[in-house]
Amino acid sequence: MSSPATGLQSAVPLPAHLAVGDLAARSVAAAGAALAGTPNSSPDPQRVAAAYRSDRHLLIDGEQPDVWSPLSGFWRTADGWVRTHANYPHHAVALCAGLSLDTHASSDDLRALLAATSTQHAVAAVRARGGLCVPVRREDPATDAALRQHPIVAIERLGNAPKRALPRSNASRPLDGVRVLDLTRVIAGPVATRTLAFAGADVLRIDAPTRPEFAWQHLDTGHGKRTALVDIASESDLVESLLHDADVVVLGYRPEGLRRLGLSPKLLGERHPHLLIAQLTAWPGADSPRGFDSLVQAESGIAWCESADGETPGALPAQALDHSAGYLLAAGIADALRRRASEDGTWFVSTSLRRVAAELLGMPRRPESAHDESAQPPTNPETQSFTVGGHDVTTVVPAVTWPGAPTRYASLREWGADTASW
Repeated sequence: MSSPATGLQSAVPLPAHLAVGDLAARSVAAAGAALAGTPNSSPDPQRVAAAYRSDRHLLIDGEQPDVWSPLSGFWRTADGWVRTHANYPHHAVALCAGLSLDTHASSDDLRALLAATSTQHAVAAVRARGGLCVPVRREDPATDAALRQHPIVAIERLGNAPKRALPRSNASRPLDGVRVLDLTRVIAGPVATRTLAFAGADVLRIDAPTRPEFAWQHLDTGHGKRTALVDIASESDLVESLLHDADVVVLGYRPEGLRRLGLSPKLLGERHPHLLIAQLTAWPGADSPRGFDSLVQAESGIAWCESADGETPGALPAQALDHSAGYLLAAGIADALRRRASEDGTWFVSTSLRRVAAELLGMPRRPESAHDESAQPPTNPETQSFTVGGHDVTTVVPAVTWPGAPTRYASLREWGADTASW
């Protein structure tokens, strides 16, 4: 991961024990440099900090949305700590089913039950029902060092295909004419595709109509995209048609689910060798289980690094693994598009939240920065407004930049409002 301009990294106001401001600056700068095809990009530190905490600045009709479930969080067990994630209704149901809790259980109910349950049993029981629960572990420097032996964003050649020239573009829209099929959810993948759309790509996000996205989640990361509802399993011919005419597909679903749908990178490369295939997972490898930023922070040791007292786990001041992975994946896609224009082959770009965590854990630490009042995140960042589905929406402005880049997002559409076509 290349470094941005001298002095930018330490100026990003995201105070933490770990060098999260440095990570954010490098990630956003890498995206800008790759999109422009130039070695240097100098994003504004205040904009970077605001973009990483964008959900905290999002307003819908003047109100901040409630983004966390009471069943999501850190919980003390009989012999340690676990971290749960239950923001989506189906994950909350699975969590309660795994622990034999009523579906209307409160946070107090969950706290009491987990306090009498071993970490191992809680994690196994929740996972067995498809829920999300991980042990809160101490960092493992040997594991992190091994992960850092691999590129933070891997670009691999999957097979044979002719060179594919990039459409003609201009400085403000370097990806103009590039079609991107977006099969991602939550934060990291949508940040990647939002970045591609900001650079001029035609991004079409498709979602299953049976799993609605939170309005706030889409409004926070949906800028510049079109969005349609498609049942991938029953409308496979439509999906194949979209893939046939796409330049890039970005995958954010669990690898097992993609294999079941015939959408694994290997199968996609065989059927559509012209595609640039990008994938983001929570953990490395083709068998990555479900995961979110908060869970990877807990499992990787970041939560203990950010503990305020050494006895209770803590968290980064932003979902920095998600955002960094998104910007870095966008950078890898831009680099691979140029590589595909000069070399033949089917190209695969990938990273994981856990690989990004290893990068952060290996960066120099500044313990005092967690309490440095001069480096607090902006409370009144630069914003812009949209009208979406009859609602007034306020979001932060873009952080990524390059010479000639726009300074505002061009559009923000209602989730699922478009047709599934190019």
